[in-house]
Amino acid sequence: MNKYTERLYNGLIKENPTLVLMLGMCPTLAVSTQAMNGIGMGLSTTAVLILSNVVISALRKVIPDEVRLPSYIVIVASLVTVTELLIEAYLPSLYKALGIYIPLIVVNCIILGRAEAYANKNTIGLSAMDGLGMGLGFTIALTLAGLVREVLGSGTAFGLQVLPESVEPIGIFVQPPGAFLVIALFIIIMNAIGIKTRQRQLVESNGCEGGCAGCMAAATCPSKGKNAEKGAAK
Repeated sequence: MNKYTERLYNGLIKENPTLVLMLGMCPTLAVSTQAMNGIGMGLSTTAVLILSNVVISALRKVIPDEVRLPSYIVIVASLVTVTELLIEAYLPSLYKALGIYIPLIVVNCIILGRAEAYANKNTIGLSAMDGLGMGLGFTIALTLAGLVREVLGSGTAFGLQVLPESVEPIGIFVQPPGAFLVIALFIIIMNAIGIKTRQRQLVESNGCEGGCAGCMAAATCPSKGKNAEKGAAK
């Protein structure tokens, strides 16, 4: 697996931003009531992720460290504004459905996190692939969550009726609690097939929960330094 393929696999499976890293949960819980909403939000975020990673990687040697984060926000905000205007012009129904969550892409922790953790330190090509992998992973998670919630909560899939009208939909799945239930189900599946979250890896490898700051035995714990390094890498 070369570096470019590894970045794609990393975002899709190994470090899926929603199901493994638990990032971007606000739009995940809010807009995943329908599968089409999930696709729309996911692809919008993917476009911003790729472009922001490319721009930040290209300017990584120019932007001073003192204004690094403000510069990232300006770059991302500019790209989100363009994306919002394009969606409003060409996909008005999607724009109406996503509402305030389109401009909130600016502060999506996935975008700022990848800019700081990866694009700021790597080449344009690798940064673009990292953005593509993370964006597609986010899109897939939102779409699957939206599909499950839509089928169970409304009896439809992508707007088409799939359950008999005699079957009563389970209304809780189109409410916020339903989002938590579906995401939790996906995480259980990910863990069951061996794709483990950061916290579970710490529990199984070190016998702790990774919370060194609040641990009474942290001063004498041999894995404290390793945990800190892993946390910084994430």
